[in-house]
Amino acid sequence: MLNIGTQAKQVHETCIFFKMAQVPSYLRAKGRGRGRGNYSSGMENTHNAAAPGKNTNNTSKPRSAEEKFLQASTAHQQAIQQHIQPEDEEDEEEEDIADDIINTVFKSYSSMSVNENDTNGVQDTAQQDLVHSYRSSSSACLICIETIKKTDAIWNCGGCYAMFHMQCIQKWVREGIYQHAYKSPDGETPSKDIPWHCPKCRTEYQQKDCPTKYICFCGKEANPKFDPWLVPHSCGQTCGRNLKPECGHTCLLLCHPGACPPCPKTVTVSCHCGKQKPRVVRCSAKQWSCGKPCGRKLLCGHHNCQQPCHTGDCAPCPKTSKQPCYCGKEVTTRPCASPEWQCDQPCGKKLSCGNHLCEKICHKESCGPCPRSGDRTCPCGKTNYNLPCTEDVPTCGDTCGKLLDCGIHTCSQRCHTGNCGSCLQLVTKTCRCGQKQKEVLCSKQYLCETKCSAMRDCNKHQCKRKCCDGNCPSCEQVCGKLLSCKNHKCASGCHRGPCYPCPLTVQITCFCKASRITVPCGKEKVTRPPRCNYPCRKPTICHHSSQIPHRCHFGDCPPCGLVCGKQLGGCPHSCPARCHSAVRTIIKDNAVRAGPWEARPMVKEEIVCKPCPPCQVPIPKQCIGLHEISKFPCSKVRDYSCGRKCGRKLDCGNHTCSKECHLVTNAPDTVQHGDNCEECEAGCQKPRPEGCTHSCPTMKCHPGPCPPCKQMLRMRCHCQISVQHVQCDDWIKNLEKRESLQSCGGECPKLMPCGHPCGAVCHSGECPNIGKCEKKVSVRCKCRRKKKDFLCKEVKGGKKLECDDICQQEKERKKKSEEEKEKLKKEEELKKQQAELEEYERKTKGRKRRQQKGDQEVQETPSFLQRNSKILFVSVTVAVLAVFAFYLLSQ
Repeated sequence: MLNIGTQAKQVHETCIFFKMAQVPSYLRAKGRGRGRGNYSSGMENTHNAAAPGKNTNNTSKPRSAEEKFLQASTAHQQAIQQHIQPEDEEDEEEEDIADDIINTVFKSYSSMSVNENDTNGVQDTAQQDLVHSYRSSSSACLICIETIKKTDAIWNCGGCYAMFHMQCIQKWVREGIYQHAYKSPDGETPSKDIPWHCPKCRTEYQQKDCPTKYICFCGKEANPKFDPWLVPHSCGQTCGRNLKPECGHTCLLLCHPGACPPCPKTVTVSCHCGKQKPRVVRCSAKQWSCGKPCGRKLLCGHHNCQQPCHTGDCAPCPKTSKQPCYCGKEVTTRPCASPEWQCDQPCGKKLSCGNHLCEKICHKESCGPCPRSGDRTCPCGKTNYNLPCTEDVPTCGDTCGKLLDCGIHTCSQRCHTGNCGSCLQLVTKTCRCGQKQKEVLCSKQYLCETKCSAMRDCNKHQCKRKCCDGNCPSCEQVCGKLLSCKNHKCASGCHRGPCYPCPLTVQITCFCKASRITVPCGKEKVTRPPRCNYPCRKPTICHHSSQIPHRCHFGDCPPCGLVCGKQLGGCPHSCPARCHSAVRTIIKDNAVRAGPWEARPMVKEEIVCKPCPPCQVPIPKQCIGLHEISKFPCSKVRDYSCGRKCGRKLDCGNHTCSKECHLVTNAPDTVQHGDNCEECEAGCQKPRPEGCTHSCPTMKCHPGPCPPCKQMLRMRCHCQISVQHVQCDDWIKNLEKRESLQSCGGECPKLMPCGHPCGAVCHSGECPNIGKCEKKVSVRCKCRRKKKDFLCKEVKGGKKLECDDICQQEKERKKKSEEEKEKLKKEEELKKQQAELEEYERKTKGRKRRQQKGDQEVQETPSFLQRNSKILFVSVTVAVLAVFAFYLLSQ
């Protein structure tokens, strides 16, 4: 507690510091706006002392006031938890040990079970007794109203199995005998046969049964020692007491408080009606029903019992029939088992006297004699009369004399019928308290108005009864004190001393109410609910009708682990993910707090139905152009383009649609194009016939072969003299007639090797008349003196003109002239060399001599044509060729 107080003081001082930190400095201390700063430094030191282990160096980075506040709050909570946690841990440890002990006690009993579920009922009823005896502060002695500890010597009643302190029950017996002797007549010695009773159930015991030893529950061991691993006040051995109802078997549980559970042994018995074969059942439940109709004859003697096999006598016959009453005046439908019945009308039968009718209510026996016949007396009983039943008995006229109700005086009236009335005599009576007297009627009681001032037995309230005789009644007021359970008030009459414990009990159940234990009122807050082995019955919060089986529990069920299975929107598949229709989601308020004085952000948990994830089932889908089939997740299936070219044949039949894969409309099949395919805009790209250099006449791409080419070919004839125009198609197709198509029909102007024109019709290739020329050719001899005409083909054949003698002479003469010319040429060269030598010598002598004019040689200056003859020849040749080419092109 000192730690908690210290922590609380630190939190308080920290809060003051936090508030002062927000106040201007001139308001934090005395003076004219000059805060000395002592308060803040002192609080900082206090905070550092409250948080050991923190750095108190003045050079450390100062912390904000909010951080200091949060740190002090955390330290405060930790200090509180240090004082709370050990108690919780002790309770949890005690609960765990109690569970282990209970399992140990019932171990041998469970091993004898035919069915695992058979032990549930036993544990539910006997477990509460074990819990009462084991848990701290769970049982109280009803005599001293004190808690029964685990180490106290006790005695337990054999009727209600309540536990009492040994010394308390012994004192109870002694005081009971003393009170009996006190109330007995003077001088009478108390008998040894005076019984005493249990304080709780009032079970009767003899004096010899007064406990003198502390024994365990089963009675085998005296003064049992406390063992934390055994049930308190038990010996730890097998109980061994005879079971009730007696079946010859003994209890198999370890020494335990309370009644022994039903017999767990097994026996072979048949059903109630004996129709079924015997079967193995529990000895405690050896009477069983087969469920078939009983079939025994009912008491009516007419019908058989139709109820399922049952124990005991058969129920009355449920059949009905119409039966009259005893007097026969009424008839009603009655059960077959009870046909006799009585109506509510008088019998009405004539009596034996013949004058009167029976006035009894409908009856079965005889009506009997007339009640007015025989001897009769007068009303006062003093005179006898013997009169017929038709006459009334008269009064005798004497004094009545009957004793009145007061018991002292007699009736003074004459003989009369009816009651005598109350006593009217005046007598002097003393009041009940004996203080006053008064003359009053004998039939009345005299009570004075004096109130009794004596204290009642509760010693709290005065009697206040008028004219009290001294025997004041017990206090009639209700006690009304709050009982130890803290739930109810004492309902007993006002009394002395402490109130008895709350007699009520509370059933602590599991969530499904199938398993329960009974504890004294007030202990339900510290007692854990029983552990239930039945499956949880809570309705599911998700869309499933059931959930994964799990044990009964408090609080929320674990998240559903089943497959969602919802029908996904837009597809025929179901959601394969884990159930997500009821997901607990924590929602936080992310608003920033201005300071610690503001409330913390709200954190709440909501159940959210999350949407199903997109369907991922692979679905084959064909592209819109019908080129390929690809698989897509079901949620992403859509019309798509594969990116390929359309590929459908266009009208031309030569090309295909080059658009990217698209949806084709009004297509006759999967090969031909549709309305939205592109039109072929390409030119005809079919190969032209060999030799044709023109484009297709249609220009555009078309189906089938191209039409014949109508272009005119412009070509020279074979002889290259005239220009011929021939249709391209004729030229290509008629290879055999090309010779005639290109021929101009004139003579071939080509010169044969012999130098003469061909003379044949315009043709291609070599002239056909080569070697067959019929032209005349002048042939000279070798010396070219003689001349003679021969046919050209003869000349080509090697025919020559031979020289004669005259030709030989002329040949010799030319030879001589040539030799003379050669001689002259040599002489001129010698002269030239001599002149050059002289010129060299002259120059080498070092003296220049002017050359005489006679020594100069006159040389001719070449003309313009001589100097540029080659250039002029090339230029003229080029010009002629250009003119000739232009002419050919123009044709």
